[in-house]
Amino acid sequence: MTTRPEPMADVRDMYMAHTMFRREFGLVPGLVRRVAEGDGERSEIVGAHLDLLCRILHAHHEGEDIIVWPKLHERGGHAAAEIVLTMEWQHHAVEKTLERLGVVLPGWRATARGGAQVAETCDDLNILLAEHMALEEKEILPLAARFITAAEWKGLGEHGMNSFSKKELALAFGLVMYEADPDVIKGVLAHAPFPARLLIPRIAPRIFAAHAERVHGTATPPRWNR
Repeated sequence: MTTRPEPMADVRDMYMAHTMFRREFGLVPGLVRRVAEGDGERSEIVGAHLDLLCRILHAHHEGEDIIVWPKLHERGGHAAAEIVLTMEWQHHAVEKTLERLGVVLPGWRATARGGAQVAETCDDLNILLAEHMALEEKEILPLAARFITAAEWKGLGEHGMNSFSKKELALAFGLVMYEADPDVIKGVLAHAPFPARLLIPRIAPRIFAAHAERVHGTATPPRWNR
């Protein structure tokens, strides 16, 4: 009896997540700078959006730290050793910038004062993310497709989903679905409970559209310019 080889990771969902991060974090500095000094209602809307993005990014990187890097260290040999160390260092730099943002964001969110620091910190974060995601796509994803199984890769998504409430999770799906390949979304949801497979493709885009209308002033914000 021939043992069928275990399927390996389909890494296309990582490109989907990266597109969302590039688009939304790329738009944030402009959103912050356009909030009038003292307009606390608007700073709360933009600040809550930024806080959610930061928590999604933190959970995403935490999942990679827990699941992806150890497996590549273990299985990838010399091909993975140096690049994984670079990824870990970049995660540390991103996390330090998120911590800086966590210091300045709450005050601006509550008072709409001090927005320049928030916007500048977001500029710094975008520089780090651009380098990190480009390198990850070039070097890490091919390794992950070789050395990490589909079942193990699924744990990355499960870690992220377990980090948020049902309401936030629907919005998070809407954020990534906005520019995503429907086949990739279908694959991500393939092992979800039936109600989630049925409802998320229907409700997540509507939740995102309403959210985008509040945050960006349009249900169809600018897409990431590749």
